[in-house]
Amino acid sequence: MRVFLDTCTFLWLALEPGRLSATACAVLDDPGVERCLSRVSVMEIVLKHRAGKLPLPTAPADWIPSRRGFFQITDVEFGERAIYRSDELPGFHEDPFDRLLAAHAIETGATLLSPDAPLSALGAARLW
Repeated sequence: MRVFLDTCTFLWLALEPGRLSATACAVLDDPGVERCLSRVSVMEIVLKHRAGKLPLPTAPADWIPSRRGFFQITDVEFGERAIYRSDELPGFHEDPFDRLLAAHAIETGATLLSPDAPLSALGAARLW
């Protein structure tokens, strides 16, 4: 199984693991699961850090790759098709990062590891 960590899931794994659900912990600990971080989440983290809304121990350019490596999380680029797919998703959930993340997961056949229930309503498979 391939899972995309939602931005908050990645942050909680790295900074506040006690916030992860039992299911999330089991999925993250399963050696048969490919753990992935979408570049959508990387962009969201960088923008929130720059705006002063997300303090990190070091600069995102150092911190994100170090945490991906430590937790053995694959970096996944997103392409134009996922951007177009985000426009085709239902219109009730307008957060652009959530829409892009859901579209990226759908395009790659991944399941989102996220506490955010509205992502399921966008059509993405989700576990929490």
